[in-house]
Amino acid sequence: MDAQFRDRAVYLPTEEALVVADLHVGRDAESAVELPLGERADLTERLAALLAAFSPAQVVVAGDLLHAFDGVPEGVRETVGALVETAEEAGADLVVVRGNHDSMLDAVLDGGAVPSGSVTTAEEYRLGDTVVHHGHADPEADADRYVVGHDHPAIEIEGKRHPCLLYGPGAFRGADVVMLPAFNRLAPGATVNGMWARDFQSPLVTDADAFRPVVWDSESGDALSFPPLGEFRRML
Repeated sequence: MDAQFRDRAVYLPTEEALVVADLHVGRDAESAVELPLGERADLTERLAALLAAFSPAQVVVAGDLLHAFDGVPEGVRETVGALVETAEEAGADLVVVRGNHDSMLDAVLDGGAVPSGSVTTAEEYRLGDTVVHHGHADPEADADRYVVGHDHPAIEIEGKRHPCLLYGPGAFRGADVVMLPAFNRLAPGATVNGMWARDFQSPLVTDADAFRPVVWDSESGDALSFPPLGEFRRML
C-alpha cells in the first residue's frame, strides 16, 4: 500500500495529500455532558502534528466534517475556522468531500467564521489515480484506489479496542479500498472483529474477509499491519 497511516489519518506521498475522515465537529456540543470535552483543541492539535510530520500540499476530509443535521451546534463554526487556519498556516489547501452528516456544511462555511473561498467542497475528489469519497454510497468516478470513511472501523486485540485503517486490495470494482477510522476520538467506532460485508454501512465493502487491519502504535511510532480479517479472526 503506497500510503502512510498515522493517528487515524493517511498520507498519500505521490499525491502529497493528507486524508482524514469523520471529524464530526459538533459531537462535543451535542454530547450529554455539562463541560466541553475539548474537541476543538484535540482536532486542531492533532491535525497540526500531522501537517508538521508530512508537509502535505492538501488536506482532504473524506466526509462528515460536521456532526450537524438541522442546525449548527454552538462553537462548530469556530472549530471549523480553527481547522482551516491550521491548514493554512502549514501551507496546505483544505478540501472537504461531503458526507451524509454534512447537510449544514454550506451554512457553516458561509457563516463568517471561515474565510470565504478558503475551503473547496466536492461530492468526491480525485487525486491522480485515487478518488476520495465518504463511502456512504457508490462513488461515481472510476479509480485505481478509493479512500473512504463512514464506518469508523476499530479492532479489538487482547481485550483492547484500537481505531484501525482497513485496506482491501482490489476490493471494489477491482480497485483498492482504504477505509479510515473516525478522526474525532469522541466518535464511537465499529468493532470489525465479527463484522461481515452486510454489517458495514459502506457499499465499498463487498468482502470483509479481504480487508487487512492496520493499527497505529503511538508508543513505537509504527503502523502495525495485520493479516486480512478472514485469517486474522481465527487468531483473535
